[in-house]
Amino acid sequence: MELSKADDYRYYNGGYFRTLLSPEQTNNAMALIEFTLPKGAEPPLHIHQDEDESFYILEGELKVRIGDAVTTLKPGEAIFAPRNIPHAFTILSGKVKMLNLITPGTLWNFFNEFSAPVTGQPHIPEEQVMPDKEAVSLMLQTIKSIYHINFFETK
Repeated sequence: MELSKADDYRYYNGGYFRTLLSPEQTNNAMALIEFTLPKGAEPPLHIHQDEDESFYILEGELKVRIGDAVTTLKPGEAIFAPRNIPHAFTILSGKVKMLNLITPGTLWNFFNEFSAPVTGQPHIPEEQVMPDKEAVSLMLQTIKSIYHINFFETK
């Protein structure tokens, strides 16, 4: 079994991530990903039908909504977001570095598919480039049809 390398970073959604444990390494039992995301890179309220998620904060501050409960997480704190319960998070600091445990690990494939390899030192670009409408449409169609994640309208 091949170990993940610390320098295998990928750009995703304005930030970057690295895989600590892939589904391939765990017989798809889970995936463990270290994300570094800037404020504003948060997903809207959504629901997973197929997996649970856990978040552990390494740096920064995150406000997490799970169902009707809202919790603020600081470094060293974690939270569990069970499948079939709507959840979302808001980055309160300039950026957040967190571990994301996904069980089972299938959703990891989405992050790999819609990310790009980092060459050199990973960083958060100063100027964020938004994907075009076609790319966003493909991402939404893929995450809904293949990964069974649905987004809620926000007001």
